[in-house]
Amino acid sequence: MMRETTVFGPIFSRRLGSSLGINLLPQQGKVCNFDCVYCECGWNKDGLEDRTLPSARDVRKALEAKLSACKAAGTPIDSITFSGDGEPTLNPEFPEIIDLTLELRDRYYPQARVSVLSNATRAGKEAVFRALQKVDNAILKLDAPTDDRVALVNRPVGTYHVEDVVQSLLRFQGNFVLQTMFLRGPGWATEEWVEAWMELVRRVKPREVMVYTIDRETPMKGLQKYTVEQMRTLVQPLIDEGYRIQIKG
Repeated sequence: MMRETTVFGPIFSRRLGSSLGINLLPQQGKVCNFDCVYCECGWNKDGLEDRTLPSARDVRKALEAKLSACKAAGTPIDSITFSGDGEPTLNPEFPEIIDLTLELRDRYYPQARVSVLSNATRAGKEAVFRALQKVDNAILKLDAPTDDRVALVNRPVGTYHVEDVVQSLLRFQGNFVLQTMFLRGPGWATEEWVEAWMELVRRVKPREVMVYTIDRETPMKGLQKYTVEQMRTLVQPLIDEGYRIQIKG
């Protein structure tokens, strides 16, 4: 299972290019309000050894040191990406950290985008929403079209309703990227499932949709991936309607 330092990389991302990662969660643990069956960080229960969250001051120090070193070495950075070991918006200083990241980006790598990979559960909170509006790529997750199917794939901790997330996404007025994991198996991402999901895409109207499948070891065994061609066939109606779809196998 992955365990990341506060600032890591840059690494090559199949979706974002040369990506410098920021982990707002414990360096030796995992904090998330999802417990996804496909999470490359493993199950939540296996990430309890460290609960320490980095402060805004910690992030500024680590990020400025890394950006300065990368610039001196001529290392390209396409995206400064909030990902890490769990859900980044759970860090209570998330809004402040977004502001300092934009400041440092502008100073060292003004051409780089700032991206946030989030499960969108906290996008309804005003401070988190405002922070996500400031970044170049708010990449927000919606893996399944109904609460029972979210329970199957994402295993939320606490209360979760798809409609609540949809209402949060509507506030972005299309200025976000929707991210969805496709998994194969009995009852998973069936034609009916995908049709219901596409109806949600049509409601929230993201500027781009990222459709992808598993690429690393998963905590739940036996999960099956789709090919790029199979995923393209599933989302072809959206492509035909003019939606920008990025498909990664």
